[in-house]
Parts: sequence; C-alpha cells; structure tokens
Amino acid sequence: MLAKVFSSAVIGIDAYVVEVEVDIVAGLPAFTTVGLPETSVKESKERVKSAVANSGYKFPDDRITVNLAPANIKKDGTGFDLPMALGILAATGVVPAQALQRYLIMGELSLDGRIKPVNGSLPMALAARRYNHTGIVVPAENSGEASVVRGIRVLPVKTLAEAVEFFRGDLHIQPVQTDTEGLFAHRAAVEPDFSEVMGQEQVKRALEIAAAGGHNMLMVGPPGSGKTMLARRLPGILPPLTFEEALETTKIYSVVGMLSLGQALVTRRPFRSPHHTISDAGLIGGGHIPRPGEVSLAHNGVLFLDELPEYKKHVLEVLRQPLEDRQVTISRAVTSLSYPASFMLVAAMNPCPCGHFSSPKHACRCTGQQIRRYRSKISGPLLDRIDIHASVPAVPYKDLAGRAAAEPSAAIRARVTAARAVQQRRFARAHIHSNAQMASRHTRTHCRIDHASEKLLESAIEKLGLSARAYSRILKIARTIADLAGEPQILTNHIYEAIQYRTIDRGRGLA
Repeated sequence: MLAKVFSSAVIGIDAYVVEVEVDIVAGLPAFTTVGLPETSVKESKERVKSAVANSGYKFPDDRITVNLAPANIKKDGTGFDLPMALGILAATGVVPAQALQRYLIMGELSLDGRIKPVNGSLPMALAARRYNHTGIVVPAENSGEASVVRGIRVLPVKTLAEAVEFFRGDLHIQPVQTDTEGLFAHRAAVEPDFSEVMGQEQVKRALEIAAAGGHNMLMVGPPGSGKTMLARRLPGILPPLTFEEALETTKIYSVVGMLSLGQALVTRRPFRSPHHTISDAGLIGGGHIPRPGEVSLAHNGVLFLDELPEYKKHVLEVLRQPLEDRQVTISRAVTSLSYPASFMLVAAMNPCPCGHFSSPKHACRCTGQQIRRYRSKISGPLLDRIDIHASVPAVPYKDLAGRAAAEPSAAIRARVTAARAVQQRRFARAHIHSNAQMASRHTRTHCRIDHASEKLLESAIEKLGLSARAYSRILKIARTIADLAGEPQILTNHIYEAIQYRTIDRGRGLA
C-alpha cells in the first residue's frame, strides 16, 4: 500500500515542495523515515503513532517506510507530522489518496491529535501557489499569515480528525481570507514620536536626512543626551512599508517563528536593538542549519547598536558585508544560504569611556591611552560605511523646560516620503531604492556638482583626511539634502551641510 502527500519545507526564507511518500508492507512492526531527516523529523513517528490512535483510528502493525523527497536536502522542523499521519491513513484506505494530491499539507501533531502551529507557513503558501496547488492545509494559528497570499485556498484545521473528515468529504472548511488593506490601515499603533524630544534640532535634522536617503548613522554624545530616545523614533519617520516589503519582512519572521499570535503580516518597519554581548552568529545568523540573525530581522527597518565600542570587534567587522551587499551569506559544510539584510544601521557611542570628553560641565577621567583604545574598537573600514556622523550634545535646561511643542514625526515623515518618491523615480530602472544604495556609476550620473562645490569638497578632503569612500558618502548625502529641498541640482550649501556629517572620521578622531 503506497500513498503520497505533498508538504513543504524552507531553505533560507523560501519554501520548496516535499513529497511525503508512505509505503506500508507486511512484516514486523517498524516505522522508518528516510530522506535526510533531522532529529525533530525522526521523532515525529512517536507523535504520529499516538495522534492517530488517540484520534480513533487504527495504526497499522506493519512495516512503514516514509520517504521525504527530494532526498538530498536535509529536512528540519515538525511540520511533517500531519502529512505523515494522513499518508498512513491514506495507505490504509481511511482517507482517499486522490483527495490529498491537490493540497500542500503541514502541521505539528500533539499526542491527542491536536494540530499545533509551525514556522514558515507564509513562504510555504507562496510555494503552493508557485507549484499550482489548489490550496494549503495549515494549523488554524497559521491561517492568518498564509492567507496573505492571494490566489490560493487556505484551509485551517485544528485536529487530525478534522483533517480526515475534510478529505473524506464529510466536513466543509471555509477558506480563510485576510484583508491586507485593513492590516495596513490599522498599523498606526502608538509609536514614540519626535514631538516628545525637546531640543536636539541638529540631530533631528541628521536623522531626517538619514531617513530620506536610507543612510547609516552614528551618534556620538555623553550619557543622557538622548541618543537612544532619538534612535527609537527613527522608524516613525521612515516611509510606510509597501506590500512587497511587508511580505519579504514577514517571511523572515515567519521562518524564525517570531510572528505574534494572530499576526498575519508585519506592517511596521522593524526596529532591532541587540545587546552588546551578542555573538557574531546571533548578529549575522548561523547554526547547524543557518537561521537569520539580527541583521536579517532588521530587513527593511532599523538596526540600532547602542554603546557601539562595547561590542566585540570581530562581531562589528562581520557587519561589513551586509552593509555593502544588502544581504548576508552564511556558508556551512552542507549548505550555503543567503538572507536579505537591507537595513539602516544606527549606532550610538560615548566620546570616551567615561562619556565626558570635551564636556564643559564635567571633567573627563580618562587617560589619552584609554580614549584611543576605546575609539580604536571601531575600525576605519566600518566607520567609512556609516554615512552620517552626528554629535549629540547634552540638552540644556532651557530646552528641557521649554513648553513649545516640537515638530511631530508625521510632519517629518511627509518630507521624507516626498524625498523617497523622487529617488524612486530617479532609480526606476536601476533596481535600487534610495540614494544610499547608489553605486559609483549612479553617483557620477546623479551627483554632479559645480566648480565652487568641487573646490569646497577638495579642501574638506585635504583638511579632514577623508577616504575615497567618504568622498562618495558626502556626494550621496548632498544628493539627499537636495532632494529634501526639492532641488534638482546639488548646490554648494548642500555640500557644505553634507561635509559636517563626515567630520567624525579617522583623520580627526571621534571628538
């Protein structure tokens, strides 16, 4: 007796179809799973046995072989429980084998037959549509995220018995539909607002430029100056997620199982703030079967690294590839996977270990050697990849006690969105989305400057000792400033302002 059920598994953030072949022959009772199953898949036989028996069906006392094809790819996860159980019941004639062919099926089984949620149902639903399946049978808790995919029937099931009755034609299951437009309409949850930040107008301006051009940013200032407060308000001024961006971001969170209960789609830009004790694998991703790290969880959003010099130096250095390539590649002996990692890096640090270097109100207790050692933890190549460097001074009392309302995030977001729209039109055929992503050829085309601006930039590079990469960053920042001002050409004042955001560089230190 042979039966075939279609299921799915995930590689990276994309899913592929797995054929679950069940063969039952006479012989001593045995249950063997082949096709490179990992431990969680091997253990499924115990869950399947108990779930089938406790759901009121007879488990065969014969030799059962389950093959997971393609057999050259390792299978991980608990989503094969339900297709295995249905395959066994189809091979014994309880379920019509033909009825199973049209659907992609997944779900983890409890010992009593209940079906638990699994990771990756969104990319699996996309795979079902890609391979022209009629629908997908998923645990009820996963139905919301799977039904984001249009053009496919998403059928939620809660128990093994319910799935059996559906395939036997004794039960009708209403397909789930998700109103994606409604999800985006209600995404404006309470977020930190820039109107709550008193003072720091220069830093707010720098954050606006960073948001408008997708530039990375480093804030340097004493403790309590508001660096973290400002960074946490950055997502609120970024342009709203498009549906395509939301779908790609949700795929990452679905694969790692980080979607909240009942959450169908990630509709707000992520903000990730890992602790400085994080490992390189935690930041970039890793594991025996590579999983996404913080840089991928921040995809289409913001990665905030507070107290930047406190991170291990080798952990910071692994950021260089994703900052340049907008993706991260994790290689292992058995596989090599790439995850998207297009994020804005926002970092914060003190000017010295005690935080009071150059402060007019507090004496710095650090020696010159301690300050140099502290700053040297951030390498020149990494610093060059951070477009904007902004000083965050301590907030004076008159700003803290001021009663005038600061500009709200909505007003800043309107200007940022308008500037991004200009960039979308500019790069419509270039497959990039913001000024920060411009390559050298794009910079030569879109960042032309006049003679006066060239002389100003030449003088700044000689005096500040800026690198060739810093020269390119200044042009990109100036292009963003011009976009915010609605200017088609980069003017001298745009270059002058852009230079101010590169003074914290190797040529002058971090003071």
